Amino acid sequence: MKKVVLKAYGKVNLGLDVVRRRDDGYHEVRMIMQTVGLFDRLELKKTSGDSVTLSANLRFLPVNEQNLVCQAIAAVKKKYSIKSGVEAYLEKRIPIAAGMAGGSSDCAAALRGMNRLFELGLKEEELCEIGAGLGADVPYCVIGGTALAEGIGEKLTKLPPVPHCHILIAKPGVSVSTKTVYENLDVPGLLSHPDITGMISAIENQDLKGITGRMENVLETVTIPRYPVIHEIKEFLLKQGAESALMSGSGPTVFGIFASEEKAQRALSNLRSFEDVKQAYVVAPVNRES
Repeated sequence: MKKVVLKAYGKVNLGLDVVRRRDDGYHEVRMIMQTVGLFDRLELKKTSGDSVTLSANLRFLPVNEQNLVCQAIAAVKKKYSIKSGVEAYLEKRIPIAAGMAGGSSDCAAALRGMNRLFELGLKEEELCEIGAGLGADVPYCVIGGTALAEGIGEKLTKLPPVPHCHILIAKPGVSVSTKTVYENLDVPGLLSHPDITGMISAIENQDLKGITGRMENVLETVTIPRYPVIHEIKEFLLKQGAESALMSGSGPTVFGIFASEEKAQRALSNLRSFEDVKQAYVVAPVNRES
């Protein structure tokens, strides 16, 4: 095989709780992750020589060893003594620094792509093990679909697919540092925690209202005061008929879940009144990576 092309799907957090801050500075989380049908496209080709090169459709995107795609390719080459070079091209569509795990998803796609390109025969668990050394969200992005993530995000339990729905994703024109958000989170001072256990039961029972009624993200307590537009977008989506609306990850992306595609598309059209919204899409949940 000389070339592979993969989709790197973004994610949203249907529920995100932070249990505690560990002595090593990391935070223990309990969250429900969901892959959505907004994806980057990654192309990998074998080349002569031993070098790894990356190009992308966005000029400001790092295309050196800072990029997780390069790190993933290098990690697989080293671990399995691969001498061939690799040329990668990344077409970005997932908003950057937006709480949708775009970089982690690209990394996971690179791991899966290297597995296919060099016919390594690695199982999902082995790819997740490599991915865990590259980023906390990478193992989840390897498996995709609906999952419970615990620990620092690396302990994953697959869940049944969520019921069919339509998800409107809206990214305002600000970027948020995940590190900064977690550093400023007052875990002992949190007044409310998401009902993650109840949401798991709602997913198992295919109860969309049970899911949307439990959507909560404790990181909003840090990000929304800094960027009030997040709250404004949430309120707008609710007025447009969303079952619920929430910030994804550390933000600033907001998503609303709609039972009706017609309402979701109408809300997308009406979002034009928000000058601060720079990217917006209507997508559906994705059950697994492809």
